[in-house]
Amino acid sequence: MVVMDLIGKVAVVTGSGRGLGLAYARALAASGASVVVNDVEEEAVEAAVKAVEAAGGKAVGVTAAVGGTGAAEQLVSAAVEHFGRLDVLVTNAGILRDRVLWKMTDDDFDDVVHVHMRGTFTCARAAAVRMREQGEGGRIILIGSPAGQRGNFGQTNYAAAKAGIVAMARTWAMELARAQITVNAVVPVAATEMTKTIPVFAPAIEEAERTGAPLPDWMRKDEGLGTVDDVTGLVTFLASDASSGVTGQAIGVGGDRLALWSHPNEKAVMLRDGGWSAEEIAHDWAGGIGAEPESCGIPAPQPPTGA
Repeated sequence: MVVMDLIGKVAVVTGSGRGLGLAYARALAASGASVVVNDVEEEAVEAAVKAVEAAGGKAVGVTAAVGGTGAAEQLVSAAVEHFGRLDVLVTNAGILRDRVLWKMTDDDFDDVVHVHMRGTFTCARAAAVRMREQGEGGRIILIGSPAGQRGNFGQTNYAAAKAGIVAMARTWAMELARAQITVNAVVPVAATEMTKTIPVFAPAIEEAERTGAPLPDWMRKDEGLGTVDDVTGLVTFLASDASSGVTGQAIGVGGDRLALWSHPNEKAVMLRDGGWSAEEIAHDWAGGIGAEPESCGIPAPQPPTGA
């Protein structure tokens, strides 16, 4: 079995003061990487640094709100100033402002897109500049979401940003290939403060936290939902030399599931000499390309009877 050795590598993990981001930072440090942790709250940054160091890792903290160019450059500078280089970027920082379309304000939309999408762009740009200057390749790991892959009720802003992040991963994989910098999107599913609010999951998550028992198989396998630590293996792999041939991919992970998401492709095609009028589309739709329409939204969890 390949051992994930990140000794000598330096990683920046945005939004790593708690939750999934902290789990990524701790896992990278456990494999030998020096880590720059980041959060908008100073106390969370300090606690994250202490958690990494208490486990024997090396870390430095940067308190900054991800989104603008200044914060991105501050994160890269911290990596270089404290550890001498930058090899890995994980763009995890994010916020939620959930509302249905007719109630979503301009600020609700702009704030989420600013942190998730613009923050991913500015941080990746700053990292790419540094990695290209070093001339030794690198790893850029963007954090997506099932909402970005399928849409989700009440999450216009979040779903749009996460879909855009996966599109950026595909684009940057092409642009940075010559520099041997890989770019991939991770689509994680884990028991976090957000998933705890989903009624069908809440009892099992609460029981697992109270007793230490694992989540039931239907959650870990059918729903692909486990602990935050269940998703860290993929991030560590993508940060390592073992993933040098993997780029431009959207990879899902959670619980016992590891999945490769497909890129959008034409599902069905019809041809008509001279093109298509509105009437011809209406006539042929149901029996043609519209015979098997695509679904929308994240499928509702389906616990087994009696679960």
